[in-house]
Amino acid sequence: MRNILLLEPNYKNKYPPIGLMKIATYHRMLNDNVTFYKGDMEQFVISNIVDELLFKLHKIDKTIIFDNKKPMLIGYIKTGKLHLLEELLPNSAFNPTIKKWLIYYKDYYRKKLYVNKPKWDRIYITTLFTFHWKKTIETINFAKNLVKDIKQIKIGGVLATVLADEVEKETGIVTHQGLLNKAGIFDDNNLVIDELPLDYSILDEIDYKYPENNAYYGYMTRGCKRKCSFCAVWKIEPKFNHFISFVDKYKYIKENFGDQRNLLLLDNNVLASKRFPDIIDEIKKCGFTKDATFIEPNHLDIAIKNLEKGINDKAYIKKSFEQIHYLLNKLKNKSQQDLYNLLDEYKLLEKHTTTKQNLLKVYQYIKDIYEKHRNKISKHRYVDFNQGVDARLINEENIKLLSGIPIKPLRIAFDSMKYEDVYVKAVTLAKEHGITHLSNYLLYNEKDRPIELYQRLKINIMLCDTLKINIYSFPMKYHPINGDNHLNRDYLGQFWNRKFIRAVQTVLNATKGKIGIGKSFFYKAFGKNQDEFIKILYMPEPYILYRYFFEERGYTDKWWNEFDSFNISDKKKVKRIIEANEFNNFSFNPNNKTIVNFINTHYKISRDINDPKSKFYEEKQEYDKSKSKNI
Repeated sequence: MRNILLLEPNYKNKYPPIGLMKIATYHRMLNDNVTFYKGDMEQFVISNIVDELLFKLHKIDKTIIFDNKKPMLIGYIKTGKLHLLEELLPNSAFNPTIKKWLIYYKDYYRKKLYVNKPKWDRIYITTLFTFHWKKTIETINFAKNLVKDIKQIKIGGVLATVLADEVEKETGIVTHQGLLNKAGIFDDNNLVIDELPLDYSILDEIDYKYPENNAYYGYMTRGCKRKCSFCAVWKIEPKFNHFISFVDKYKYIKENFGDQRNLLLLDNNVLASKRFPDIIDEIKKCGFTKDATFIEPNHLDIAIKNLEKGINDKAYIKKSFEQIHYLLNKLKNKSQQDLYNLLDEYKLLEKHTTTKQNLLKVYQYIKDIYEKHRNKISKHRYVDFNQGVDARLINEENIKLLSGIPIKPLRIAFDSMKYEDVYVKAVTLAKEHGITHLSNYLLYNEKDRPIELYQRLKINIMLCDTLKINIYSFPMKYHPINGDNHLNRDYLGQFWNRKFIRAVQTVLNATKGKIGIGKSFFYKAFGKNQDEFIKILYMPEPYILYRYFFEERGYTDKWWNEFDSFNISDKKKVKRIIEANEFNNFSFNPNNKTIVNFINTHYKISRDINDPKSKFYEEKQEYDKSKSKNI
């Protein structure tokens, strides 16, 4: 039985690591111990050391409940403060031995002695986008201190495939490139990892909550027949697989981890499949028919049953604790107090004192109460081909098939104005078949000009208005997968500059990254026409962010009048300064006081005018008060 560690670097991401979830299933089938972690790696080491220390202390004196002091133990191991050591010593005849081990484990962490006694037989590390390079490499290099044999660090995923040589150069580790679609890749057996169902339990081991967290995740095809310049799919999944059955995986997940509300499919070009009708049939077999509904399963019952089976105790102790406290918060008055007293009696009020044994005991008393009060609201289910469908492949036949499942939203790619006619035709066809909720990512900062982003956004707004549909647009900044700036987010397309990028991002921050329906809202955010859009791109960032304040106080007009009054030669110079978006260190002839004063007045002001240090602070407070009085 091996100790297996699954790691996802500590970046923010929307979807769970599907590859690691399959690997978790794989190793449980081999009866290995599996742990998943996403977070601060130092904290992970401390937590493991404290767990080891607690095990040691329980063996020394079984009469003392050391778990009650776990937060203090963590503090002592981390800081080594003497007063914590004294507070940790119990009233025990074994205090000299206890003190010795407390000091030993403190040094074990602080002197990094744990690197000489690694716990893990194998570590898997998933990777995602290339601009997560720094955190990914830091995670890999840290993991090298935790594994018994560095050859047993297995790295896979997008970054590991497209930047395999760079990763090896930085870490000395050869990555796995592509899919795990063959037997015997890691061990001598016949299991094909990519064909295994997902282990959802690992998601309950960590504190991080993925924004998309109530769905069946999977693929019903693999690969893509196109080789778009901005995409790495052709390298990661070079062979197109027209059909991958999902029904058995669906049944396994539902039986072991509970029913999920939605179906999120990550196929990269599903309409290219010759077996698309079979894909739709399988989706329906999984319960995702038109107008299908969903009721949350009994999460506490699922967690307790898996605890009884001995499946991932760490995850289901945490899950059971959370569900019981969800119930505690729902109850009122005497019922709430009675449950509180019961949890207090069984040491279930704090996570660090919660035990599997006590959870199983308490469940017998509260299972009927939980069933009565749990969420039973019926909700609609949806299918989401999350990577989008190819507008060039949409036709009467496949759009009719799509309309037979609860697809919401239908994501249709609109990455370039050269596809305008194809895109508009695809959207119109969707509406004709009753699909009225659509979405798309709008790629910008690649080969496009800034005005083309505005044009695509406006096309969506006009389609919403004329067809009476909903299209939510998500402008997505292009990042190269190789070449200059592929390891960060600094890449600038040929026709873009730092100020234009920042202006678009500032607008998107205010709209939470998406552009919805409504012409008046769009015109205010991006301008009524192309000239107004360009004006917004050059506008000082605070003037964009606090649009109404600066407009109503006259600052926006003042800025524009001054900007527009420059002669042709000076305006070119001013534009170059603005486009560089570096106003504290801009180099320019100080003798041209008009330009210097213009930049200082409008571009060197704090982005946060609600900060008391801002010169606009008092005026903004007065403005906000006047507005609140008018509500």
